[in-house]
Amino acid sequence: MAGQSLQSSRFEYKYYVTERVAEEITRFISSYLEPDEFLIRFGGIGYPVCSLYLDNSGLLLYDQTIQGQKNRFKLRIRFYDDDQSNPAFLEIKKRETDVIKKKRAAVSREGAKQILAGAPIDVGYLYGSKISSKQFDALNEFCYLRDKIGAQGCTYVYYHRQAYVSPDSNAVRVTFDRQLEGGIYIPGTDLEIPKNPAVPKLDGVVLELKFTDRFPLWMHELSDIFELQRTSVPKYVKCVEALGVKSLPDEKLMGFTGREAGRAE
Repeated sequence: MAGQSLQSSRFEYKYYVTERVAEEITRFISSYLEPDEFLIRFGGIGYPVCSLYLDNSGLLLYDQTIQGQKNRFKLRIRFYDDDQSNPAFLEIKKRETDVIKKKRAAVSREGAKQILAGAPIDVGYLYGSKISSKQFDALNEFCYLRDKIGAQGCTYVYYHRQAYVSPDSNAVRVTFDRQLEGGIYIPGTDLEIPKNPAVPKLDGVVLELKFTDRFPLWMHELSDIFELQRTSVPKYVKCVEALGVKSLPDEKLMGFTGREAGRAE
């Protein structure tokens, strides 16, 4: 999935829907969107998405989410299987009021382990022979934010996704997420899909409408027809709570303890 592009800035509206409504919405959006290439590759049944979320020892990023802070960020390392030869993706997801901004860089699995261990930035962590300035910028900012708050690997978040995208660009996207599971990360281990997961409670299929600039008119129609009500579905928060994570080891990471880093600035 290394070729997958992401918009640098977009809006994301989330909803809970029943399986019946999800099927009806899938039929509705077929006039505007097509299955993304990965959904096609997995035969239309949804593909696995796994992310290791980072946080500091006091769970600063978890706290900011449950407090509903308008300006916040998440650090995660996303991957799609247990094949250690495939890349992982460093992702920074920033929320500025309602606007979502993302940066992403493909790294080797060994590079991801070094970054999780607090190692200094190294262009050699990046995956592939063609390294863009955007990839290096994302790597640099990811490590900067890691060091700023003393972040370390915290919780795996795993689910299956069906995604549909506008034919000519990634500017409009609709996803359905199911089968949410959470797992504990053991420092120093390979990135892997959780084997003995906790299963958080969801109130249905998680529908996300993603778009740049203005809310498309057909999405307005979709929202009205199915009487959609926007809600918050913080997958990381749900997995932390299902696993009963209260804190992380207060170990040294790049000169910070997590507790000190949570007060940094």
